[in-house]
Amino acid sequence: MKRLRAFFYVQHLLGIGHLARASRIAAALADDGFDITVVTGGPPIAGFPGQGVKSVTLPPVTSGDNGFSGLVDLQGKPIDDDFKKRRSEMLLQAFRDCRPDIVIVEAFPFGRRQMRFELLPLLETIEATSPRPLLATSVRDILQERVKPGRNEETVDLINRHFDLVMVHGDPAFTTIDKTFPLAGAITAEVTYTGLVGAPPSPAAAERFDILVSVGGGAAGRRLVSSTLAAARIANGWKWCLITGPNLPKDEFDVIACDATPGLSIFRFREDFASLLTGARLSVSQAGYNTVCDVLRAGCRSLLVPFAAGGETEQTVRALMLEELGLATVLTENDLTPDGLAQAIEQALAGPTPSAHRLDLEGARHSAQILRERYRTWSLKMGSGFGKEHDQTDDGS
Repeated sequence: MKRLRAFFYVQHLLGIGHLARASRIAAALADDGFDITVVTGGPPIAGFPGQGVKSVTLPPVTSGDNGFSGLVDLQGKPIDDDFKKRRSEMLLQAFRDCRPDIVIVEAFPFGRRQMRFELLPLLETIEATSPRPLLATSVRDILQERVKPGRNEETVDLINRHFDLVMVHGDPAFTTIDKTFPLAGAITAEVTYTGLVGAPPSPAAAERFDILVSVGGGAAGRRLVSSTLAAARIANGWKWCLITGPNLPKDEFDVIACDATPGLSIFRFREDFASLLTGARLSVSQAGYNTVCDVLRAGCRSLLVPFAAGGETEQTVRALMLEELGLATVLTENDLTPDGLAQAIEQALAGPTPSAHRLDLEGARHSAQILRERYRTWSLKMGSGFGKEHDQTDDGS
């Protein structure tokens, strides 16, 4: 019988968090026997979306600033209607070539409204396809608060008109979607919780650091980078590691790396980041979804400096909730100075060992199981017969 085909759209704009989480889920789908195609539309990042999946790359766009106010190409030029049309046509062709049983759209319509120019035509094409694939949205557990009137209502309308499943990548023992999306009760599509999408457990790395500072993708962490460089000079009795993120421009990284303080090792990216965490005395990071999952998996002490520029609320909410559970300490961006960072590190190291937790970190594996089961029941409900349309060869012919 033909493997289920899954078509996974993900657009990263500023950091790499959306792409990293989607890549973990895609890998789990591949491990579960899915034929998975991942469509990416952001700047290329080495190692993503990963091995074992097919990949389609749209002409890349990124955010014009930290406030996600506009889309630009990799040269910083605002994209025009011709650019948008070309991307939309490529996306629709990729969908037709894949002929998926399941379509997964990351974030939208809860986020990524900037991509409506290509996602609304995709939704319309899905509706017109026979047999129509199951349509799921893949969304993190804590959402950005929407302050503009009508935005939440628009989201609910799109979900109820087009989507069959809302996969919330969180543990309801930690938080539920209604905490940051007030109209959750109006959603008529099925809402299910997968657990947090953590990476698999990692063995301890041979290298050990006292302070492991990571800045996610690096596009929005310059202040944490500069504060770390200065704090390492103030408190140079520790062994430091700074991972600036692959999105920090290379010329900026080269300047930083040439001016490193003794005892401070600087990298743009470490594939063994999760392993480094298991041997670190303290992790210092922003409060992005994936980094927090890695820290929770490692069980190390954590100092979180949540990203809050441009009215962003998601990381602050996550960080404060973890602090309340005894799983992290928090330093706000307003208090992020070299002296403030050094003092917060000292306090975190002197504080109690992180509380034990039972949060579900197997969200990638659970996502694959949920999609397989939901497709089975959905296809029977739709009268497709579930194996009938899969009488095809594994090579896609």
